Amino acid sequence: MHCPIADVQGAPDTRLIAVNEAGIRALRHPVRIADKHGREQHTVALFNMRVNLKPHFKGVHMSRFVEMLNGHDSEISVESFQSLLRSMVSRLETESGVIEMSFPYFMNKAAPVSQVKSLMDYQVTFIGKIEEGNYTFTLKVVVPVTSLCPCSKQISAYGAHNQRSHITVSVRINAPVWIEDVVEMAESQASCELYGLLKRSDEKHVTEKAYGNPKFVEDVVRDVATILNQDGRIDAYVVESENFESIHNHSAYAMIERGKRPCPISDI
Repeated sequence: MHCPIADVQGAPDTRLIAVNEAGIRALRHPVRIADKHGREQHTVALFNMRVNLKPHFKGVHMSRFVEMLNGHDSEISVESFQSLLRSMVSRLETESGVIEMSFPYFMNKAAPVSQVKSLMDYQVTFIGKIEEGNYTFTLKVVVPVTSLCPCSKQISAYGAHNQRSHITVSVRINAPVWIEDVVEMAESQASCELYGLLKRSDEKHVTEKAYGNPKFVEDVVRDVATILNQDGRIDAYVVESENFESIHNHSAYAMIERGKRPCPISDI
């Protein structure tokens, strides 16, 4: 005969103070991500999972977060992320919760001239929130690109300094937006996009393309914002550009934050 084991987390708490968020952070777990073309990609994601804790409970059952992930065997997409979050809230017996899932995402890109293909990786984060039953979703993508300085080009007798840059786009959406869509929005507004593999003809092409398309960080965020403003699927956004300067030991940075519809975006 087994003696019952006490449920310490479920015990009553006499302080009666609600905890806004409690859960687990930095849990690595393999996932399958659905892509825009109906395929799936296997990768490893870093999860942060949190729920609110009612004032009369002592703690959250932390093991249930891991149990839920281990029991989730279907692929994850922008569309299906809500069901994962609602499962967590139900499993933890609460009304509000957050899941942040960050992972590397790979896209097969053809070089601009030789058409040789190679993989490019992008850092992606899914952020889903349920507050009193209401669901919001934010997609965040970090897109590495090339930027070329307009001032350097203007004042120099020949040449111009360029550098690798990161365009970070965070969008709160009301309809599915694919990772590939966000990558295309960002890359199209850079001086030039990046590739994993380039032949000599490709290198000539990207060098000359960047030289003919100089942009400050302010230009980049404004140009990306123009595209985001025209997309009806997007309710709010934050777009950032950081240039890892090649002639300075610091970065150049710019950011635009906008809400296209009445909703808070400070937590994007």
